[in-house]
Amino acid sequence: MNEKQGHEEPAEAASTLYLEPWLPQAGPGSLTGKIALVTGASRGIGARVAEFLAAAGADVAVNYRSKSSRAETVVETLQGLGRRALAVQADLTVEADVQRLAETMRREWGMLHLLVLNASGGLEKDQPPDYSLRLNRDAQLSMVQALLPSLPRGARVIFVTSHLAHFFGKKPVYAGYEPVARGKQAGEQALRALQPDFEARGIMLIVVSGDMIDGTITPKLLDRQNRGLIHSRREAAGTLPTVAEFARAIVDACAAPGLSGGNTVYVGTID
Repeated sequence: MNEKQGHEEPAEAASTLYLEPWLPQAGPGSLTGKIALVTGASRGIGARVAEFLAAAGADVAVNYRSKSSRAETVVETLQGLGRRALAVQADLTVEADVQRLAETMRREWGMLHLLVLNASGGLEKDQPPDYSLRLNRDAQLSMVQALLPSLPRGARVIFVTSHLAHFFGKKPVYAGYEPVARGKQAGEQALRALQPDFEARGIMLIVVSGDMIDGTITPKLLDRQNRGLIHSRREAAGTLPTVAEFARAIVDACAAPGLSGGNTVYVGTID
């Protein structure tokens, strides 16, 4: 669906998607009454996650760093689905921005049931060498710590990562991706270290790990350094998850019963 068209039910995921564990789909009304915040939601996976959340009944805050027009387009789409929606600007590597975002959430909507940590990076050429760790680890922790007082019992924190990062150190990583994999794995480990606190508060941490996602910018950038990478991975895996399929799995993890704190949901084959 074109982001600018909006007002359409998001497309369903294909039945050939590899998903472990299997999750029931978050259907219409399954998230009614829930308030969600999605980081990095002005485009791509984050934008589709926001759409699926709204289609399931949630009110959604759309975090963005600099693309305000794109974020407002996503907000209009969510409102067209009959949900409350809010665009919230914040560079997650800037602590003052994170605190302002948390205060905006408390002021506007009071509490937060679903925190989807989707924003990531590390391949940018105009950033310092430690940028991946700052964004993929430090910023994730800052977000959780700033928003923790707003998360009631039963809330879920969803950390979005990649198989390359989740299995970093155990499986090969494509040339050029190592800083991202290292940073995102560090972020996952840092969040898992908070598991005792999450459990005491009745909050569930779920990690959603994806194979190479077809149509996203990261594989395209990596393919420039590793010619034929996308084709090779698609041949090896049989199929690659699409943006819509990955986003659907993330939202299903927000709603699915039967999950436990610390569980990992794998989207796309891990072979």
